[in-house]
Amino acid sequence: MSNVEVMSQHDDAPEIRAQTRESAMADAGLEQGGQGIRGLLLSQLSAVVRRRHPDLAKVLNGTMSIRQLDEVLWLDGLQAIAAWFQLLAIAEEYTATSRRRAVERKGSADAVLGSFSNVIGQVMADGSSGDEIRRVLGGLRVGPTMTAHPTETKRITVLEIHRRIYRTLTEAEEQRWSPREREELIDRLRGEIELLWLTGELRLEKPSVDQEVAWGLHFFKEILFETVPKLGDVLTAAMRRHAPENATPVSPNLRFATWIGGDRDGNPFVTAELTRDSLKEYRRTALESYIGPLEKLMVELSVSTNVCTIPETFRDALNSAMDLSGRRDTIATRNPNEPFRQFICALLARLRATLADETGDPRDAGATPYRSPAEMRGEIQALNQALVEIGAIAVAERLVRPLLWQLEIFGFHTAALDIRQNATIVNKVVAELLNLGASEGDRVEKGRPGWGERLREALRSPAKPDLQGHELSEDALELVNLFKVIRDAKIKDNRAIGAFILSMTESVEDMVACHLLARWGGITAGDDPSAATTLAIVPLFETIDDLRAAPDILDEMISIPAIRRSLRECGDRQEVMLGYSDSNKDGGFFTSNWELSKAQRTLHDVGVKRRVKVSFFHGRGGSVSRGGAPTGRAIAAQPPETVDGALRVTEQGEVVSAKFANKGTALHNLEILTASVLAHTLKSPHEKELKENAEFNEAMEALSGLSQTAYADLIKSEGFIDYFNQSSPVEELGLLNIGSRPARRFGGSPKDLSELRAIPWVFAWSQNRHLMTGWYGIGTAFDSFVKVRGEDGMKILKSMFRNSRLFRLIVDEVEKQHYQCDLEIATDYARLVERQSVREEIFGKIRAEYELTRKMLIDVTGTEDLSERFPVHKRQIDRVAPQLKGVHDLQVELLSRVRDNAKIREADPRMLDALLLSIHCTSAGLGWTG
Repeated sequence: MSNVEVMSQHDDAPEIRAQTRESAMADAGLEQGGQGIRGLLLSQLSAVVRRRHPDLAKVLNGTMSIRQLDEVLWLDGLQAIAAWFQLLAIAEEYTATSRRRAVERKGSADAVLGSFSNVIGQVMADGSSGDEIRRVLGGLRVGPTMTAHPTETKRITVLEIHRRIYRTLTEAEEQRWSPREREELIDRLRGEIELLWLTGELRLEKPSVDQEVAWGLHFFKEILFETVPKLGDVLTAAMRRHAPENATPVSPNLRFATWIGGDRDGNPFVTAELTRDSLKEYRRTALESYIGPLEKLMVELSVSTNVCTIPETFRDALNSAMDLSGRRDTIATRNPNEPFRQFICALLARLRATLADETGDPRDAGATPYRSPAEMRGEIQALNQALVEIGAIAVAERLVRPLLWQLEIFGFHTAALDIRQNATIVNKVVAELLNLGASEGDRVEKGRPGWGERLREALRSPAKPDLQGHELSEDALELVNLFKVIRDAKIKDNRAIGAFILSMTESVEDMVACHLLARWGGITAGDDPSAATTLAIVPLFETIDDLRAAPDILDEMISIPAIRRSLRECGDRQEVMLGYSDSNKDGGFFTSNWELSKAQRTLHDVGVKRRVKVSFFHGRGGSVSRGGAPTGRAIAAQPPETVDGALRVTEQGEVVSAKFANKGTALHNLEILTASVLAHTLKSPHEKELKENAEFNEAMEALSGLSQTAYADLIKSEGFIDYFNQSSPVEELGLLNIGSRPARRFGGSPKDLSELRAIPWVFAWSQNRHLMTGWYGIGTAFDSFVKVRGEDGMKILKSMFRNSRLFRLIVDEVEKQHYQCDLEIATDYARLVERQSVREEIFGKIRAEYELTRKMLIDVTGTEDLSERFPVHKRQIDRVAPQLKGVHDLQVELLSRVRDNAKIREADPRMLDALLLSIHCTSAGLGWTG
């Protein structure tokens, strides 16, 4: 989800029309208030940049184009615009939070669309019972998963400044200050804005994986450790409001995961040793997160035995804790008659001993480290129960329950580290290990006869490759060491490792090879009680062909006895990851969405047949082209019963900072995610908008084929790759140091689109404002459908728009992308294409499809202005349009100058920096990169 989604989560959602008149009026008032916030931020930034040159303030307010500045001011102007776009995002986030609070004040929590209270109230009104809702909540498996995808251009330093600006802004807007006090806060705000302006936006070097790990952990340390337990409070309040007969607190059941430090797909810098170090860093961070809450308990839990009688069961827990702390006498002397403080002191001693073991620091030899988070949680639970028994229920809920939920959610691992590698490397390594010592005639490898049979035979056999005396390739040695790291980590803490994601899964053999490597590494248990533990191996289906093949692959895979036994050890559950990015790059926007929906339905059916619960991991990105639709609406549009209480979703790059940079925003986004999973689980089997409709399915299949044909016609046109490379800064993106991994898998050439990652593909098309990845092919599909079917065809499209949630979501997101596309700007980039014939043919097709798409969207939706259904989205785009136009003009000029050099890196350093900063500005203005 991009910055845009923070505000436009429910733009034109059917529910929005049910809002009360009072809520709508409140919303309008808050928009006016938002203008005041934006005005305040603009005035402070203008005051800062005006000191450098008066014209910079004119660029900020849109009365002067940055292109009109003297060349010596280009970098300053871009830095000012970038700062302004970031401040706008902060203002929009602040206004969105204020809007939600105003809606709740006017009515209740039920009025906040997509909230727990709203969803629970709806499902109970539809007939669900409180017990049924609690049962579903108890089994939820909701997994936000942070990835290392290079789409975040902001460094931790900048993120910290953003947070201080947000907090200062929030404080300044409170009504309790005197004029002098408020002016002091405004001065502080201006100081932070000045720091933002003076802080360099561009990284001088590509971040290391260690730095990416630190970036991801920043959000846990600053926001999530404290905020996520509050989600349980919000959920508990909603249940008590609608089902008061059972007032037991309800856990939010979130389980965070991360790819940062584990994603080696095409990233040579992620090694087994680095993964081991990352795991240590995640564990250390989790352990440190409990010191503050325990120290707070030490200060506040001043319960005295002179006032109340302590339960005998707690006295036993206290004695045990003091013995294990190794500091009984010291603790007893320090806090006489205060058993709860004594207890917390003992827990702190054990926690610090556990942490010292991780860091290698010296520790008190008498303290016994915790063996597991469950052991520590049991002690905290004993404390909670004792407080309840003495009647201190409010104290337990306020001080102890958040710590219990924090331990439950984050454990000693912070987030489960997923390991990702592609099937090409896995197959290559398995072939090497199988062929150790084999003669030429006995050698096997993927693509040669006998490969599948040899894999299955090896999976059935208890034998393992004998590595003694053999010199392994670098890839093989790395994978062998990786599985040792995984095994060690899971033995120490089973939750430290998440899943092994096998990207580029194309066949059953790919999955068999991965299971075989795991078994050789002593990880997948099967029926062997002596094996270490299990590892969930998750296929990632990315291209259109792979999505279509996925059900047969899964069906055959589950039929293999060794794999079926392993699944049984994993709770009869198979997770499947769905790739939004590459399927879009492969087949276009409409076809990608339709094939993803079909794949989920058929994969779910395979699971039912095989008695395995199939859960889905959605590999969404920030942009619409990569699945970045509003969370609530995207989940609501999934096929019925395919969520069923379990869903994982990637949170990538700038999406992480958009969602989790501030506590209120983080809480809301996590509530929307979890409540949407709950809603789909309870409602989807009965919703008419999700029911199978043969006529609609036939139409979707026809539209998908027509759209894919139009899309393929474009990308396979003669000269298309030259047009793409020359009309966009795709190659220059490699100079923007926003991620540790290369832009292309296996070092592919600029002429090979298949090796180009989906992120730079989308990133580049957004920079030149074509944005064709989010709409191309739709106009032709709709037009051809109507030409073939006549009036009945248009009636079907309009009926689908009204009654099919998936089709409505596709149309809505296409319309948003179409409005953000700007062919006037795109024309300037097209002029960079050297061959006139290529330029005219490719851009001519794009222009014709753009106009046809606009016409067909108007016909289907019944609106004349394609932006009117999404007023928040429109305002956000229009606000930055003047400044962005100047940035685009300047970027085209800079691309021409830089490309005149034989080698880009030998260009004028200031021009090159200005070019890279213009790329950063554009992504900040659009609200997403790729």
